[in-house]
Amino acid sequence: MQSDAKAPSLIHRVQFDPDYLAAFQQKMFIEGPLAAQRYSNFFVLLLLATVIATFGVVSDSTATVIGAMIVAPLMGPIMATAAAIVMGSGERALRAMALVCAGVVATIALSALLALIVPDNSISFLENSQITSRVAPGVVALVTALASGAAGAYIMSREELSDSMGGVAIAISLVPPLCVVGIALADGQWQAMVGAMTLFLTNFLAILLAGGITFMLGGLGRLATRPADVRLRVRSFALIIVATLLITIPLSITTYQAIEEAVETRAATDVVESWLENTAYEPLRVEVNGGRVVTTIAGAGATPPIKLLANGMAVSLQRPIIVNVRIVPSQDEASAGLEP
Repeated sequence: MQSDAKAPSLIHRVQFDPDYLAAFQQKMFIEGPLAAQRYSNFFVLLLLATVIATFGVVSDSTATVIGAMIVAPLMGPIMATAAAIVMGSGERALRAMALVCAGVVATIALSALLALIVPDNSISFLENSQITSRVAPGVVALVTALASGAAGAYIMSREELSDSMGGVAIAISLVPPLCVVGIALADGQWQAMVGAMTLFLTNFLAILLAGGITFMLGGLGRLATRPADVRLRVRSFALIIVATLLITIPLSITTYQAIEEAVETRAATDVVESWLENTAYEPLRVEVNGGRVVTTIAGAGATPPIKLLANGMAVSLQRPIIVNVRIVPSQDEASAGLEP
């Protein structure tokens, strides 16, 4: 009778219902008699999501990429790794991590193969928004991933919220950046490949860190009762925190560069607008690339001397500047009035 009275207390402390605690572990960890079938389902869904995401990226289709995010099952083993670490289960953590690694390799390899059958001129690493948005992640990507990882763990630990997992899958990008890695690998775009892989690692570490903390706050860590389990959890979290801090370095550099570029573009745009005062031209686009500024203007008639624009740019940006002005002819004409 005494042990029966204590059982609800343990379940209450870990904040899982007695029935759902067993279901939670069954859902999180691939084991038991149905393990082979669940592994098969995982890879079938992952490879299908890779095909969808790869061609969604190539065609620059946001809707298609979102569809791949919902189908992709890669968040499951990452979240399982976080849960296993919190519970102090090294064997489960290693199995889940091995599945993540296998999924990453399979996704990159398949997307690279698919990219090889796509005509070279159909993939633009400068204009394709699905690529450009994933090759230069900043600190904002880490913050978003941390919030998404915490939301995913919170949803997974509560049976009544399981239907909300699709929204988290959309919020945190896992398969699409890996597909960009594969596409860049097939095309020899090494810088884009490194940037996309950095985004994936950012999301991966954020899920482990935020998800693990959320599981801990939910009380799941109380299931680790042996000293060896506690040591495993402490060491694993220390490694995750260090890795997250290290990934923050390139993210911070990218963020600083993006802010600096935005500030310089705004300053250059102001110079162009001032240069075009009292003319029939208006600026369409201004790009700053180191010591070169390319500006596109539209209008008609004569322009002020371009030398004045170059001098103004040099003063504003505080360095020697080469200016390239591209003029788009534009002419307005009113229609003749209609007689009543």
